[in-house]
Amino acid sequence: MSEIRFYKKIALQLNIREQQVSATVDLLDEGATIPFISRYRKEMTGSLDEVQVANVRDEIERLRALEKRREFIIDSIEGQGKLTPELIEQLRAAETLSTLEDIYLPYKPKRRTRATIAREKGLEPLAQIIFEQGKINVNAEADKFISEEKEVKTSDEALAGARDIIAEWVNENAEARDKIRNLFKREATIKSKVLKGKEESGEKFKDYFEWEELLMNCPSHRLLAIRRGESEEVLSIFIAPPEENALDLLRKQFVTANNSAAEQVKLAVDDSYNRMMQSSIESEMRMLTKELADEKAIQVFADNLRELLLASPLGQKAILAIDPGFRTGCKVVALDKQGKLLEDTVIYPHEQNKIFHTKQTVIAFCAKYNLEAIAIGNGTAGRETETFIRSIEELPKDINIIMVNESGASIYSASDVAREEFPDKDLTVRGAVSIGRRLADPLAELVKIDAKSIGVGQYQHDVDQYLLKKKLDEVVESSVNKVGVEVNTASKQLLTYVSGLGPQLARNIVEYRNENGPFKSRKELLKVPRMGEKAYEQAAGFMRISNGKHPLDKSAVHPESYHIVEKMATDLNCTIEQLMAEKELRKQITLPKYVTETVGLPTLTDIIHELDKPGRDPRKSFEVFKFDDTVHEIKDLRVGMKLPGIVTNVTNFGAFVDIGVHQDGLVHISQLSNTFVSDPNTVVKVQQQVTVTVTEVDEQRKRIALTMKDNVSAPAAPAAKPIINNSNPNKKGKQEPPANDFASQLAALKDKFK
Repeated sequence: MSEIRFYKKIALQLNIREQQVSATVDLLDEGATIPFISRYRKEMTGSLDEVQVANVRDEIERLRALEKRREFIIDSIEGQGKLTPELIEQLRAAETLSTLEDIYLPYKPKRRTRATIAREKGLEPLAQIIFEQGKINVNAEADKFISEEKEVKTSDEALAGARDIIAEWVNENAEARDKIRNLFKREATIKSKVLKGKEESGEKFKDYFEWEELLMNCPSHRLLAIRRGESEEVLSIFIAPPEENALDLLRKQFVTANNSAAEQVKLAVDDSYNRMMQSSIESEMRMLTKELADEKAIQVFADNLRELLLASPLGQKAILAIDPGFRTGCKVVALDKQGKLLEDTVIYPHEQNKIFHTKQTVIAFCAKYNLEAIAIGNGTAGRETETFIRSIEELPKDINIIMVNESGASIYSASDVAREEFPDKDLTVRGAVSIGRRLADPLAELVKIDAKSIGVGQYQHDVDQYLLKKKLDEVVESSVNKVGVEVNTASKQLLTYVSGLGPQLARNIVEYRNENGPFKSRKELLKVPRMGEKAYEQAAGFMRISNGKHPLDKSAVHPESYHIVEKMATDLNCTIEQLMAEKELRKQITLPKYVTETVGLPTLTDIIHELDKPGRDPRKSFEVFKFDDTVHEIKDLRVGMKLPGIVTNVTNFGAFVDIGVHQDGLVHISQLSNTFVSDPNTVVKVQQQVTVTVTEVDEQRKRIALTMKDNVSAPAAPAAKPIINNSNPNKKGKQEPPANDFASQLAALKDKFK
């Protein structure tokens, strides 16, 4: 298949023009990044966005891999001297890997099988006679193949060997495999059972000790949970459609008569399915459904991570950051507007004899460094510390006191990045600094942490780790380039994700900056060691220099387009600074006048938007959030309470919400809205502020069920019910239990499967 056919296929699948596909593939092959292509090559791609460009990339990679496998198979069969024009045509027409492998299966080098042994005994002619299903005396034909020399002692042995050969023919028949594969997709059920003696040690998988449902209806989180139970040797899994349905399909294809030969074929067909094809297709289905489950779970993680990275920044403020604790006290750090550590200390707000001194310390820090906000980690002692800080009446009224999600801060504290930044500080100081910086700019701080360590996914340890890392890295890269990077203050970790850079160039930029002082223009970036023209082209538009020599250096206008803005200013007889400052001047610009062969209206429109707000931050404005003052612990909760909360994680089955009691509550998918919700991400996002109603509290097990439905009259918390009816092993698990019970169960599962 030629590349042109690839383009046609991708264009049809993605509902875009073939020219868009071709141009995008060319750019990708040249090494262009997805953010660069979608932002600065709109004329070439027809304004494809990042998602569309990524889809083109994924499809071209898949088709090229398929083509590579196709050529290998053709060469392999040709080397065996078995390649025919008909076979080549079949191989060229195969559009999926499974179809290609089915065609290759009869020619694939294989280990010594029962059919191989039968052929060695000279029984293939007998198999062929029987397979034709003519009116023959089967036993008489079999007698002809009895041979002491070939160790065929009886006619029954001859018939058994012939059936082994026929069974292999059936198993290797591409049409038959395709029929069974489709039957699996339509009718296969997944069944899980507890292994003998594992009932107690595998208690966390109790819901799946006897579970059955249609395979293709099994949601990704449940499939991954069941598979984990299998990998931990607690559960056994069996995947198959009703056996009779599968056998009927195969019999209709291969059993073509009603005689003794056909009866032998029927026996061979049944053996082929039960001994070979069923387990082979089951393995395929396991792989397929695992890939689908991985894809969904990874997408959930990616969506949540994007929201977290693009959370509203407080901005450049002087911050007092507190990493709370009871016994060991609270670590306190003062940070300047650039996030530089000024001073650190420890306070003890939860020890009665040290409260006065603690208050004086906080007041003194705020006055000494003109602090504008106080960031408090939401971990252990977080709410108690917040209450204490709010009780200090002497604090300036305009200081915002904000709880900060500290997920991953401990990972940062012990990382090489933290040790490099603060070699002489302990883990608690580094953690407090991270909390403060995360309030000021979540994106700049979170890029220092392995994205997999940020707890906003589901079953992230069970999915393909390579694909997970690839997807999360893409999300980080996309987020960083969407916001843009101030090159004179950005960390090495943040610069690493700028389009076209990577770790080495990021390190070189920081070293050059340290040796030569702040960059004065984007052009100066070309002086950085190993910064070639290609890397500069990819990166320059995403890097900002606030006080650069050229006024556009602080904007997202790419240096390759500076001459366009300069021409606009010349035509209006003004400076670029005036053009950027005065809206009336910009209104006088006639965009079509500046269209060229390489620059069209999409780029020109982007330029005008940038001139309106140079280097604008696409993230939402920061909103101060405050938990309910009357609620600090789970024991303070009552059914029916309406509370403010922040969404901390969104999964396929609902959303987890922090309501300020050290234990997230679950809003099951059925409780997210008064209307039906198929995807929680369409209703809520990570970091979103919501109002919830408490519907169930289990203080002993620390389970909280919440609802976001309007006008809820919450009943008394019912007794917990099982997630499925285990009393009937034949009952398929298609119906979920009542929402509140399910919420409690899933909250438990979240903890169990961390």
